[in-house]
Amino acid sequence: MEKQKPHSRKKKSLGIGGLAVIGGGLVAVVALIAALTYLQIGRQYKEVFFPNTIINGMDASKKSVDEVKKMVSSGIDGYQLTIKERGDNTESIKGSDIGMEAVFDGSVEKLLQEQKPLEWAKHIKKFQNFDIGTLVKYNQDQFDEAVSKLSCFQEDKIKEPQNAAISQYESGKGYHIVAADEGNRPDPEKVKSLISAAVMDLKTEVSLEEGEAYKKPQIAADDPDLVSQVQTLNRYTNVKVTYKFGDKREILNGDTISKWVGVGEDGKAYLSSSEVTAYVKELASKYDTASKAKTLSTSYGKTVKITGGSYGWKIDQKAEADELAGIIRSGESQERVPVYKQEAASFGENDYGNTYVEVNLTAQHLYFYKDGKLVLDTDFVSGNESKGWSTPAGVYSLSYKQKDATLKGEDYSTPVAYWMPFNGNIGFHDATWRKQFGGSIFKTSGSHGCVNLPPAMAKTLFENIPSKVPVLCYNLPGTESKTTSNGTTKTETAGTTPAATTTTSVPATTAATTAAPTTAAPTTAAPTTAAPTTPAVTTPSTQEAPIIDNPQQEAGPGVSRSTGKKKTGPGVK
Repeated sequence: MEKQKPHSRKKKSLGIGGLAVIGGGLVAVVALIAALTYLQIGRQYKEVFFPNTIINGMDASKKSVDEVKKMVSSGIDGYQLTIKERGDNTESIKGSDIGMEAVFDGSVEKLLQEQKPLEWAKHIKKFQNFDIGTLVKYNQDQFDEAVSKLSCFQEDKIKEPQNAAISQYESGKGYHIVAADEGNRPDPEKVKSLISAAVMDLKTEVSLEEGEAYKKPQIAADDPDLVSQVQTLNRYTNVKVTYKFGDKREILNGDTISKWVGVGEDGKAYLSSSEVTAYVKELASKYDTASKAKTLSTSYGKTVKITGGSYGWKIDQKAEADELAGIIRSGESQERVPVYKQEAASFGENDYGNTYVEVNLTAQHLYFYKDGKLVLDTDFVSGNESKGWSTPAGVYSLSYKQKDATLKGEDYSTPVAYWMPFNGNIGFHDATWRKQFGGSIFKTSGSHGCVNLPPAMAKTLFENIPSKVPVLCYNLPGTESKTTSNGTTKTETAGTTPAATTTTSVPATTAATTAAPTTAAPTTAAPTTAAPTTPAVTTPSTQEAPIIDNPQQEAGPGVSRSTGKKKTGPGVK
């Protein structure tokens, strides 16, 4: 018999395969347990609601249908809603005030039935919110009445919302935006909707502010259009325009411009063109001197006030208004001289400066002052007084100078060597057909309106006078002359005494380059006595010296009041 081998007590290793079998078994067991546990937990959600379930604002998590109904019923009993209003005011509405009661029509049960228990895990962190309108109801009429009685709807306690707006102009600071005022005007429909929702959810507090139940201003302080309007208005009113009128200044700034600006119906800031035009018109009224009376201290020692004529400063109102409006809109401050239609020699009431021609129509004598010094004085013959062709008084401007012009009228065409118009077709010119000048010739044998000069005097005046020079024509009673001259000498009428104002004319041989006399132009401080002059050489005569060989040959433009026919002016042949 073979001898049996003894069994070893040493355990054999299961190996990798064995361990895998055991591990797999354990996982299966754990999974099975987990599944059974999940199912077991899920079963309870056949009777209660999932976690994080909200019904009509109430937490129904893990609550049954009955428990939810009890919550609703208990919430209605003694229910009161606190209404928080703007300005820390509060009011309340009781459930009994609005006929509030619970209503159960199977809606809660239906929600639970539609719940899938095995999906309970999805709701551990996920909320679901249900709003069932039939759980709570109230009497609509009672509700409307209760809401309407809230003090927030009392008119004497309501302040209307105010839009943000542009402030009044403040000198030196301009405009700014005034913030909107929210006021406290409630929106009835929004208030009802907000309170109704709170009641249906059995909430105990509701805020009209948070619920945006107040009417709001339509324009806020940061409204782009409003910001743009203020910026534009400030650009306009920040402008400062300093007008210069000689040594005088006229300052235009925001204090005045602010009265010209505004915001139109189209929502855009504007500058009133009519106001700008009116302002320029005021400037013209204040500083224009054209056609205004001038005061002259004459060479006769007397002061005269000359009206008529067109000489002086005259603003081009339309052009300047356009320029000014553009400056204001640009926002660029500046100093400026206005656009002129017509300029003068100097600023001030007497704007003719110290270079001018003084024409005494009474004395039939003129003086030409250049830079305050006497250059020429001479007798002349002006318009025929008896025919209504008198040379008009007034202050004018020398229009231009022309040599060898032909003066044309209704019944004449006369060449002259020197033509210097200053009042339309009236001007200075040489009169070779005349033998005598001055005295009272003009009364019966004068020109058609022009100022006839001795040829040599016309030449001297022509060669020394610039264009635009003021010509001051005036009448001065008491300076009538009884003498005439031929340009070099005076002739006294028999039985008369030479007038104290008789003066010596520049000799006919005087050339343009002859040094100007040093006699200064008279000033407003001139003595009232006649200006001293060199006595004229006179020759006694029984009658006034011959005027012209044939008076009808005298030529020169003018207007005859006797015929009513207007003569045509000079032209160049």
